Amino acid sequence: MIYQEVPWTAQADFPILGVLQLLPLAMTVLIALLRRSLPIFPLGLAGAVAELLLALELWNRFDHRQAAFQFAERYPILGSFQYQAAVDGMAVLFILLCAFLTLIVILYNLAAHPSKPPAHSMILIFTVEAALMSQFATVDLMWYALASGVQLILVGGLQWDLVTSSPEKGRALARYLIFMTVSTVLLLAGAVLLGWNHDQAAGGWSFGLAELSRVTIQPQISSLVFFLIFYALAIRIPLFPLHGWLPLTAEHGTLVVAPVFLLGLKTGIYGLLRFVFPLMKDAVVQWHGFVVGIAVAGVFYAAVLALMETNLRRLLAFAVISHTGIMAVGLFSLGHTAFQGGVLLAANFGLAITGLLITSSFVYVRTGTMLLTRLGGLFDTLPVIGTAFLIAGFSTIGMPGTPSFDGVHLVLEAAIGRFGALVTIPTALGNVAAAGFLLRAFQRAFLSPRPAEETEPLRPPALLERFIALSVILVLLITGFHSEPWMELTEKSLEGLGALYGGHP
Repeated sequence: MIYQEVPWTAQADFPILGVLQLLPLAMTVLIALLRRSLPIFPLGLAGAVAELLLALELWNRFDHRQAAFQFAERYPILGSFQYQAAVDGMAVLFILLCAFLTLIVILYNLAAHPSKPPAHSMILIFTVEAALMSQFATVDLMWYALASGVQLILVGGLQWDLVTSSPEKGRALARYLIFMTVSTVLLLAGAVLLGWNHDQAAGGWSFGLAELSRVTIQPQISSLVFFLIFYALAIRIPLFPLHGWLPLTAEHGTLVVAPVFLLGLKTGIYGLLRFVFPLMKDAVVQWHGFVVGIAVAGVFYAAVLALMETNLRRLLAFAVISHTGIMAVGLFSLGHTAFQGGVLLAANFGLAITGLLITSSFVYVRTGTMLLTRLGGLFDTLPVIGTAFLIAGFSTIGMPGTPSFDGVHLVLEAAIGRFGALVTIPTALGNVAAAGFLLRAFQRAFLSPRPAEETEPLRPPALLERFIALSVILVLLITGFHSEPWMELTEKSLEGLGALYGGHP
């Protein structure tokens, strides 16, 4: 079975994918209209819970025993530009993650502003969620590119208040906007070229995944299209050496909300699996060794910088870059095992980095610093926060009992099958280095004696902060010890893609 032969099943009852995209937009309208007359937090919480329940219903109704795209929705808009939505198991997993992380962000927003969460940030959060849901539900490359651009602009809006805070924060936002503008332009250019290629081959423009997969990309533009879309997605993953926006944004950007939507949800990884690997087999096979080479270099480059880093937020940024290198090695090992391991790692790293961002922000609001040299002794006052940080850290390095264990195992299995020990051993050693710098950060911040000059007593965590930390702990442990549902969810959906590249490596 080749990828384009995977069948579709039509939506039987109501357009659940459309509702998943429209419900967050409806929440933005309600909050904008009612923010002066009603408390916005209960309204926002109700909307986030409803979206999560709808995502769970999608999961419940999805038939993981078949490889088909399910719940298909298709409406013409303008010429060749159509609304086309459908999901496989991979998309359902990312939709679940998006709904859950949005709920956590809403709760964090209240914890950060207990008196009155700002309405504009709540509106932006739901609008970002709508854009993300569109990216995960669509099977149209142009729709994905436009939704992705909207999401990146909105995340920049979440950080707009930083412009007037300090010159450094303004520069961080400017760098973010420059990188993301380049990413969006490259992605749109790649989509246009693929649409043009379809017109040349089949006599009409199209951006739909099914239509694009039925035509061969002309050899003279194959590598160009691959690098346009790959570089666009690599910027937002972010993958070395296209990561230049992240350390500065992590140091001077917002603490949690924007980073969760940028890093907790791996839209770049999803874009590779949804569009690049299915549509550009020849170019992927031609260039996968090059990508793996820079990915392995990035694993060690970021790990070394993280070990030298004294700022916790920058350390987490380099941790993300190192881990995305491991994911890239797995994905470009090209096989069913590689793709399934990459999907599981993307989702599980999303959960873990969210836990690390939230717990580090709870530390920052109490200490006013992210410098490891000024932190210490936090576990005595913040044991639940420290435990959540530790478990989230373990989850990023594939410890048994954490959700990334199966993903790391599959990635390394795929890498050794495709490349042998020369690539797999350095990748595994990079993962060991990741364990080193994260455990060092935990030991320095939570277990080391507090510096003598830091004499101000620390405020214990509030009830809502404890609830958020415990939620992160429970989700990480439950998905770690009970990973079979996520394996089953993605197993059949990736069979066609694995078959396209020769099955298991």
